[in-house]
Amino acid sequence: MLVCWRCLIASIFAFLWVRLTTTKRGSLLDGTTVWNLIWVGGLIGLHWLCLFGAVKVANVSIALAGLATVSVFTALAEPLIERRRIQQHEVWLGVLVMGGIVLIAGSESGSMLGLWLALVSAMLAALFTVFNKQIVLKGIDPMKMVGWQMGSAMFVCLAAVPIFDDFASLAFSNPMDWLWVLILALICTVFAQDWTNKLLRHVSAYRLTLVANFEPVYGILAAALIFQEYEELKITFYLGAMAIVIANFLHPLLQKRMS
Repeated sequence: MLVCWRCLIASIFAFLWVRLTTTKRGSLLDGTTVWNLIWVGGLIGLHWLCLFGAVKVANVSIALAGLATVSVFTALAEPLIERRRIQQHEVWLGVLVMGGIVLIAGSESGSMLGLWLALVSAMLAALFTVFNKQIVLKGIDPMKMVGWQMGSAMFVCLAAVPIFDDFASLAFSNPMDWLWVLILALICTVFAQDWTNKLLRHVSAYRLTLVANFEPVYGILAAALIFQEYEELKITFYLGAMAIVIANFLHPLLQKRMS
């Protein structure tokens, strides 16, 4: 329900923004480009389904710890998709991350499903970022990309409603929920994704996901303060999360040394 409304509002606003700010006419995208935007947008829809699913069956901290592996998946996916050699030090960093995941899983009873969902979410986010960079480099308007991709993500999530919930859940009982959804859709989706697309013109997909790994750090801290999740987490969770964060920060240092 949350992702459906988020993506629908984001898609509508992105297309309206393009309409209001674009002076040139006749700049329609070709069918191949639109298809690429649609299926890549479907990846981000599946990513959000898995991420929010991980939060629901486990908790925020478990979901964000699993999401912190996105840079490791990107380190493997980016060279494979671009047909270049995988760096050996990135594989060892992956081993360190997997060790952190084992610590996290072992510290939380009943959280294995949530952790696996978060890992799938991280893998999908990595694939989305790598493929999105390839589209960005073709010089397409970033806001048009947001419009098509968020629309595709909305249909993916809408198709999942009858499987995991029912269409009655699409209605909000609290009017204030609309305010939070608007903030999520406009600030955290439309403009955030637009800026991300612009950044991909200048940085690698891996570097972008590496910076994005600050999200699990401040997200886990916020969950501890807002939801008192620190009462549920053992020391092995924090050791595992630390291993994941260390692996991500070691990568640029090792990359510089290897070059």
